[in-house]
Amino acid sequence: MHRIKGRIQHYAWGGKTFIAELLGQENPDQLPYGEYWLGTHPGGPAEVMLGENASTTLPALINTDKNRFLGKAVKDQFNSLPFLLKILDVKDMLSIQVHPTKSAAEEGFRRENELAIPLNAPNRNYKDENHKPEVMVALSDFWLLHGFANDIDMRVSQYDILQSFEQHYETGGIKGLYKKLMELTQDEVNAIIEPLSKRIIPLFNEGKIDKITPDFWAAKAMLNFENTQGHFDKGIFSIYLFNILNLKPGQGIFQGAGMPHAYLEGQNIELMSNSDNVLRAGLTPKYIDIPELLANTNFVPTIPRIIEGNLDENIQVYDCPVPDFKLCSYFIKMGTKETLKVTKPGIILIMKGEACWNCNQELKTIGSEALFIAAGESIQVEAEIDTMFFLATVPE
Repeated sequence: MHRIKGRIQHYAWGGKTFIAELLGQENPDQLPYGEYWLGTHPGGPAEVMLGENASTTLPALINTDKNRFLGKAVKDQFNSLPFLLKILDVKDMLSIQVHPTKSAAEEGFRRENELAIPLNAPNRNYKDENHKPEVMVALSDFWLLHGFANDIDMRVSQYDILQSFEQHYETGGIKGLYKKLMELTQDEVNAIIEPLSKRIIPLFNEGKIDKITPDFWAAKAMLNFENTQGHFDKGIFSIYLFNILNLKPGQGIFQGAGMPHAYLEGQNIELMSNSDNVLRAGLTPKYIDIPELLANTNFVPTIPRIIEGNLDENIQVYDCPVPDFKLCSYFIKMGTKETLKVTKPGIILIMKGEACWNCNQELKTIGSEALFIAAGESIQVEAEIDTMFFLATVPE
């Protein structure tokens, strides 16, 4: 058991208070705190505290003895810690995106290597050979887009910006409609969305649009992604085609390969496979590859499967249909104990409380801290006050 510190990512869309306050940090420069990473990802490996004024990185620690820290099964299957645990504070909406399957990522990575596209090139789709499934748990009222709406027939006929494309939907289904929208020229996008903006932005500014409606998020997107040329982001079409979900604290949702989605607002915990493979569909200045996006998207109406949860429950399991990771939350009442038998490597993220942790040594945590657990360690936690934490590990 080792105390670790994560890496803060100051993404522009992040809030300025939630993560800083959780970690007990001052933010005098009012920097955006978008994400807090706990893992071995090269873009922000966690720091392992070895003693006073001494530390190393989590990848360096694991590499000293992979059999010990990962366990033989995880070492043989992944050869590294296969997940990344995050806290997110979403102030401004993130890009609409899709993640590839493992086989598609391997093929895309090989293909772009053969084309000699640098890994850091802005037009690179595949930064690695891995898939990027993810599960999230809301820490606040959390809003997101998740899959094509189950009532998409009604939406195509109801919303002005989609009505002129009804024929494409009737002949080509969701894929035919989405392909047409994504292939519109910027002038065509502007001509369709500008009249909508003149109608909904004043209503948005006056607080007259309900958050559960596409108009609210479309207006917010128009204001967030406004530019001097008067261009409108074609990602706005997706807002009218996707499910809009509002998760309450403790509720979660899994998003696998091919599922189009976007985080809109709120704070959450996210657990994902180690990968940077993102195919974008809008609400971003970053590279958009329409053919690759279309080839990796599931064009089916989606009935969201929300994982019901309560962060005040003793143990809550967030099931994920992947071998890379598993997420549980724990709530330990003051004066009680819980024994954790971690057969695979894990990361514990304490959100609140004070507790003593006993394994091969004794550690005390106060407030939000994090621990790395080697495979096979048995840990007893005793809460001095009510303590809540997440455990990210690898399934059996």
